[in-house]
Amino acid sequence: MVHWKVRSIRGATTVENNTIEAVREAVTELLEAIETRNQLDPEEIVSVIFTTTRDIDAIFPAAIARQRPNWQNVPLLDVQQMHVEGGLSKCIRVLLQINTPKLQNEICHVYLKNAKNLRPDWQIASLPLPVQS
Repeated sequence: MVHWKVRSIRGATTVENNTIEAVREAVTELLEAIETRNQLDPEEIVSVIFTTTRDIDAIFPAAIARQRPNWQNVPLLDVQQMHVEGGLSKCIRVLLQINTPKLQNEICHVYLKNAKNLRPDWQIASLPLPVQS
């Protein structure tokens, strides 16, 4: 018997510029990496929370996510990341809650660009992507 649980996937990335194009590219790259590395079906997503640092306001990351195939019914929320002096700037973070039979240690968290330093213990961005059949 397979036991499904609610698990969370974390991820983050950064942008060079506060533009719609830069944010769209970063969010798309991050979500594609999370979906691929976790073999995620959007039907398994419970909800997604995006945070951005206060220097990103060109577009809501959720507006970009909503355009993804089969994401139109996923509950999405955008909030501003708490500002901490000296913290990473131009950063987009994401927390996905999913239903899955996977164990916690099978979840692949994705940190890209300058966000790689946020969780070096979860650094997998250099690992090859799984081959899709």
